[in-house]
Formats: sequence, C-alpha cells, structure tokens
Amino acid sequence: MKLKTRLCDILGIDYPIIQAGMGWDELGSCTPPELVAAVSNAGGLGVIGGSPMQPELIRERIRQTRALTDRPFGVGITLPRYSGESTATDIASVRRTIEESHPEHLKFVTKLIQDLGLKPQGPDTRTWVKTPEAMQRQLEVILEERVPFLSIGRGDTAQVVPLAHRMGIKVLALAGNVRHAVRHARNGADVIVAQGHEAGGHTGKIASFALLPQVVDAVRPTPVVAAGGIADGRGIAAALSLGATGVWCGTVFLLSNESWIHSEYRKQVVNGSSEDFVIDRYFTGGPARHYRSEVFQAWEKSGLPALGMPYQAALMDEIRRAAEAANRVDVMSVPGGQIAGLLGEKDVRPAREILEGMMNQAAEILKKMATGYVV
Repeated sequence: MKLKTRLCDILGIDYPIIQAGMGWDELGSCTPPELVAAVSNAGGLGVIGGSPMQPELIRERIRQTRALTDRPFGVGITLPRYSGESTATDIASVRRTIEESHPEHLKFVTKLIQDLGLKPQGPDTRTWVKTPEAMQRQLEVILEERVPFLSIGRGDTAQVVPLAHRMGIKVLALAGNVRHAVRHARNGADVIVAQGHEAGGHTGKIASFALLPQVVDAVRPTPVVAAGGIADGRGIAAALSLGATGVWCGTVFLLSNESWIHSEYRKQVVNGSSEDFVIDRYFTGGPARHYRSEVFQAWEKSGLPALGMPYQAALMDEIRRAAEAANRVDVMSVPGGQIAGLLGEKDVRPAREILEGMMNQAAEILKKMATGYVV
C-alpha cells in the first residue's frame, strides 16, 4: 500500500521512513552501504552513520552507496562540544591526559580487561581522535561529495545549514527538546527530527509522546519527523496522528540482513528487553542508550564518573580492541532503543521487508481509523 506525506515530496522518496544514521563504530557497521542502499531502493531514505568514521572513510562509504543506488540517501554526523580540558590531537595525547589527570579510570580499565580474561591491545587502524578539526573535515567531505541530505545529530546547525544549502544539500536536524528544535528551525534546517527519550544512542530526556506534538506546534511549518520507539506500522500511525510527516527508525534496522553488526550484538537486540537498554555516559562521555552488557555493569559498580569527550571514548576503545582480539564482543554492547523489547527473530529479515511491512501495517491502521473503526 502507498502512504505518502509531505516528507516524501521534500525528500524525493516513496515512503515516509528514514533509516537512522546510526554512528556506532568507526567502520560503520550499523549503516553499511548495503543497508543504506537497500532502504533507499525500497522507497525510504537510507542514511550513513558517519559520525565515528574518519573523513576519507566517509567518502569511501558515500561512493560505495552510490554504486548500489541511484535513489536519494544521506550522511549523518555529530558536532559535539568536547570536554573543557581537551587539547587532544591524537590518541597519544589523549592517553597522556588520562594517565596524568585520571589515573583511577585507567587503573579500572586495565583491571577490567584483566578480569574479563582479555589481553591489552595497542591502537589499530580504527583508533583515532575526533577533534574539532576532524569534525570540520568530515563536513567538508560530505559537502564535496554533494550528498543529497545531511543529518546533524548533535551540535549547532547555524553555520552548517548555509554551507549545505549552498551545495544543494538539505539538512535534517535532530532535537531532543523544543528549545533545540526551534533553534534548528530558525537556522534553516529543512526537516526537524524530534527524538524521544526511548531512542537508542545519544538521546534526550523527554519521551516521544510528550515531545512530538510540542515540536510540531513550535516549528510549524517546518516538517517534523518522529524518532524513538518506532519499529512497526503502529508507531508510524501514532507518529502521523501526532503531527509528524514521517519516522526515523534505527533499532529495527540493526536486525536487517544488510547490517554488518556482529551476531552477538544482534542477539542483544533480539533477546533484550526494554529494561536492558539503559542510558548512561560510559559509552562516549555523553548520555547514550545501549544494551547493559558486562562492561557497562562493571562501570556502574565502579562508582567512577564517566569522563568527558574524547577521553571516555578512548577508554572504551581500549576495551573494544581487547574484546575484538579475543572474539569476545559479547562483553561490549550495541546502542539500541527501548523498542528492542518488541523485536525478535521474526524481525531478522531484509531491509525491504522491514520497510514494506511497516508501511502496509500503518496504511491498514490509518484506513480503519478513517472509517471510524479503531480497534
């Protein structure tokens, strides 16, 4: 069934579903070219999660995606503020700061790696520091490649929007509260993504049902897309009823056949309950929702506060390298939303089937609602 909204006309897509630009690891395992292209080819909008990638890898992923689709797609990045103490330019300087200013954190990580039966590993090709200069270079690559859409997950859009528009690129800006949504709209963002507390990864404090109608009213006529807690047609129908013009979905696409995530991470989404996906700052230094794995439980018990960016991420990277070397990625965790509690083995399928299943269910629900038959 066809279900079109104003968002479809704005983005040049058939269905008002955007696959979230999940920036989880430096390889882009959550949003590889195969997934992004599959979603776009199916009529939605695929988005490369470029935030943790080195600039030239973003360029490579863009070109790989272009080879798989001639439909619109986007790239998502974040422009976060780093810790006030950060003067880091490379991993060595990050390590020195941790050794000098946060020895208790380094001691904890060293012991945790040992307690898990892992062995410390040196930096690998994925290890890098996302400095303000590196973030600027990420943006430059996206502008140079003239990707149709740019999504900004965190950070100020004031300077980004004019640059993107100059290159013919539309901007989708994520917001976790009304204040940020209004700011993005005033900055000229083409679409506001209102992301509720339920969402995976970096997220805010306000739940979707409270956030979405407030943002719709505050930024009208700028179109609003709903994010957080949506994985089937019921979520789409609810979002449209609250004034959204489309949805932004991440966790459900982690289960797609095209995703590159490790099988152990896929199990976390399939088997995890909503309660298993919690928010803390141990993932990167910013508040983020992820599976409560063995490593994160250890951090919670340590009593240590999470460090700011980029130091906390560097500590987690040390554990990541040790876990991957021992093929023990199960001790780490995948970012995911509370909607994971709704998902199971039945949802491990091609991205096209995920998208079409959501749309058909939503269309049926809205059709019944239009006739007055709701239940």
